[in-house]
Amino acid sequence: MPLAQFIKTAGEPTILKRSLKVSIIVGTILMFINHGDKLLSSNIDATLIIKILMTYCVPFCVSTQASVSATLQSRKKVV
Repeated sequence: MPLAQFIKTAGEPTILKRSLKVSIIVGTILMFINHGDKLLSSNIDATLIIKILMTYCVPFCVSTQASVSATLQSRKKVV
């Protein structure tokens, strides 16, 4: 699959909305599992903030990749 086609499809509003929703739900669960103790103890620094942001990026990327792959595969079958 060409990268340009992947990026164009990933930018579609429906895929972005779905990925954002997944990221918020899954990212929040993972964030509390991985960093909840530090948040509750108010032990917050720049490193923790970066780790928390990365915790949300992972499910966003996974959801986007899965959605784009499914969308492109579905379109290929129609054509």
